[in-house]
Amino acid sequence: MNERLAKQIEFLVEIDKVKQVFRRTRLYDHTRYENDAEHGWHMAVMALVLCEHANEPGLDLARVVKMALLHDLVEIDAGDTFLYDPDQAAKAVKEAAAAKRIFGLLPPDQRDAFHLLWEEFEKKETPEARFAGALDRLGPVMQNARDAGHAWKKHGVRSGDVLRVNQQIEKGSRAIWEYAESIIQEAVREGHLER
Repeated sequence: MNERLAKQIEFLVEIDKVKQVFRRTRLYDHTRYENDAEHGWHMAVMALVLCEHANEPGLDLARVVKMALLHDLVEIDAGDTFLYDPDQAAKAVKEAAAAKRIFGLLPPDQRDAFHLLWEEFEKKETPEARFAGALDRLGPVMQNARDAGHAWKKHGVRSGDVLRVNQQIEKGSRAIWEYAESIIQEAVREGHLER
């Protein structure tokens, strides 16, 4: 096997570990917690389905899908930090180190390309990154709303926190933010999320 292929295979074997990183949200059928691989796949499909609702027309959809599939690979090393955890600075440091190691398994051209995509997603400065970020936040809001606020209740999250943390959705899609805001308000009315 040539060296390039060997590095690519090593990376593919390593990222299988993302299936073992469990999140705080449960599947829609409430049977178990979602893992990062499922989250990334679902986010990629959301991009395909919802791209017409992005704020900016002419979005590079392939770039959004790539970000969806790659953005949480860093959690293999860094673990899943709860979105409402106040110590997001420690998360950034751990994830940067993880990105360097994990993408570093690849041949240099792919290492650099994937690392740049991950950084673009983290910075949320491009239309694609803002839209990918919107989808990343939408998934857990929908899951919690359809799970009687399970994770919100379990971790004492209040509606103000949910609105504040997820308002970045609006930067990627005003239409999706309106939807998210409506289901957050409905969760409050139904008693699934405290004011």
